[in-house]
Amino acid sequence: MKQNLSRLVISALVVLTGCSKSTTPEKPMADGGLPVTVATVESLPLDRSISIIGTLYAKDEATIGALVEGQMEKTFVDFGDRVTTGQELALIDTSSYEVFRRQSAANLGKAKASAINAEQNLKRIQDLQKDKISSASELDKAVADAEQARAEVKSAEATDAIAQLNLERSHVRVPFDAAVAERIASAGDYLKVGAPLFRVVNDSVLKFIFQVPERSASFVTKKLPVKFSVDNYPGETFTGGVYLISPSVSMASRAFGVGALVTNTNFRLKANTFARGSLTLERAIPTPMIPLEAAISFAGVTKVFVVETNVAHSRAVTVGRIQDRKQEIVSGLRPGEMVVVSGQSKLSDGAAVVIQTSAEARK
Repeated sequence: MKQNLSRLVISALVVLTGCSKSTTPEKPMADGGLPVTVATVESLPLDRSISIIGTLYAKDEATIGALVEGQMEKTFVDFGDRVTTGQELALIDTSSYEVFRRQSAANLGKAKASAINAEQNLKRIQDLQKDKISSASELDKAVADAEQARAEVKSAEATDAIAQLNLERSHVRVPFDAAVAERIASAGDYLKVGAPLFRVVNDSVLKFIFQVPERSASFVTKKLPVKFSVDNYPGETFTGGVYLISPSVSMASRAFGVGALVTNTNFRLKANTFARGSLTLERAIPTPMIPLEAAISFAGVTKVFVVETNVAHSRAVTVGRIQDRKQEIVSGLRPGEMVVVSGQSKLSDGAAVVIQTSAEARK
């Protein structure tokens, strides 16, 4: 009886053990490797560019100051007005400077008349000297008077020139085509020489000033194209060309300043506006590109699986721009190499793979 009971227990244990080992079998790998789809690293012509941020400055900007002293008589413009070269902006005590100009002109005429009289007297004394009628002392005095008269004419001419210049300067004019950014003085203000009157900017052409890392210094030359956008015109792109390149690198930022000229069509852009864009360093450079799905990013590291003789090898890469669902490879891959596009989630470095077509992978 005990022997029969023992046999029953043993049989039950065998059955239970067999059941515990019975699990769903894993799907076998195709031909001994994990199925993946691959793509070849292409070499496509792309422009080499860098991102830039900077500010749009007016090409020319000036604070126009008073060149003469006096009371502001009248102003003709205010901020926002557009002016052309030589246009009058204001008048400063023009009545007084007109009187000074007339006085200097009269003094100049008087000096010239005295000079003419002195020259005639000198000539008469010289003629008398030839006939031994005039004395040497008289001749010396006539020569001295003539020289003094000539000097007085030159002095009067200088005084008249200053008076004429001051009269012209009492008419405040703009030195270049511009827009008035600020009117500082008003009619009735008493102004000293140098007092600020207006701030004007030439915004028909703007300077886009930005910084470029020193590693790109050898590629930056004049006329390189620049593209940028500004916040007040979302989705719109503006263009310019490099025309200023700083000769030195900042020790603090390890970058150097670059300026691009931008034609401000219809004055749409405003001076001192923030802008961001790109600077094209080289045109149509052969660039390695892979499908966007081939790159895997985790914890700040981007890698791909490169297939060599049906073995997948993990490789870290440096990526750049994305264009048409293709990822630029800055470093880490060469054109012609094969990278895994799908099936990476099951791969580890050195895993055997079987390359499938896209149609096979969808089944």
